[in-house]
Amino acid sequence: MGLLLDTCVFLWLIALPERLPPAVRDRLGRGGTDAAVSTASLWEILIKHGKGQIGLETGEDSALRFLVRQCEAHRLDLLPISPPTLEALERLPAVHHDPFDRLLVCQAIERGLTLVTPDPLIRRYPIKTFW
Repeated sequence: MGLLLDTCVFLWLIALPERLPPAVRDRLGRGGTDAAVSTASLWEILIKHGKGQIGLETGEDSALRFLVRQCEAHRLDLLPISPPTLEALERLPAVHHDPFDRLLVCQAIERGLTLVTPDPLIRRYPIKTFW
């Protein structure tokens, strides 16, 4: 099962792994687990970091480079946003109004991924979730 991490799950994985349920930590810690982070999540984090809402210990790296390195360190693929990603957007019910979460749902639909998320609203979409 391919996994797509919700933005908060990615942040917890890299900074506060104890916030993740043991099943999620175990699944992500296994070798060979196919897991990804959306470019939309990096975009969301960079916006919030720029506003001072999220602190990142980036060392000498830019915030973006730090996030990309974290994807590499955790063996997470980075998913691009392309026109086919957006095809499901017009058909999504108005369950969630967060544009980043709606984009993650579209990527899960497009690629047949399971979205790892604690968000109960996302579970109302026609996708597989794991938490």
